[in-house]
Amino acid sequence: MTNQTYHHGDLKNALITAGLAVLSETGIEGLSLRKVAQRAGVSHTAPYNHFADKQALLAAISTAAQQQMFEMLTIAINHHRTSPDFLYEIAWETYQFAQEDPGRYRLMFSHTVEEEFDYPEFIATWQKNIMLLEEIVRICQECGQFADHDVKMMALHIWSTVHGFILLALERQLPPAYLEKYTIREMLMGVIRLLGCNELK
Repeated sequence: MTNQTYHHGDLKNALITAGLAVLSETGIEGLSLRKVAQRAGVSHTAPYNHFADKQALLAAISTAAQQQMFEMLTIAINHHRTSPDFLYEIAWETYQFAQEDPGRYRLMFSHTVEEEFDYPEFIATWQKNIMLLEEIVRICQECGQFADHDVKMMALHIWSTVHGFILLALERQLPPAYLEKYTIREMLMGVIRLLGCNELK
């Protein structure tokens, strides 16, 4: 959304879209109801018609971001389901999703939404992504990439590994000597391989 005046009837979604844009440009620290209203082209009081405070707006923005991740993962799972490099590709697409909008990714996993359980839609969307993560584990088990261990613990293992790597990359904390020797993709694939997947082709 650009700085054009808001004209259509769905103010709530327009504010969420504007919030995602502000988040992308300024990060969480620069996000405010006033800036979002300005971005949407409405008065600074207009957001209060839909959001009680900044926390409510953050919950709505994070919900939208979680939904975008859900859609990305769903497409990636369907596209790569039969690939021998299935988990590698899912991890790589997740990395690219984070790189497209680091502010969005950081918000999703920052606990900036303080009272999460006050926002059922946020929790429901977050839970959908957890269920997709568990589905990824089951697909890996079905094709022999993982042993038949507890799905939830394996999901947590994958999530911790991939998310940790992504945050290191976003914060530019990957060692320069490693970056000279390997590409980002090679490093991520190497990390995934150590989880127990088949070797890279």
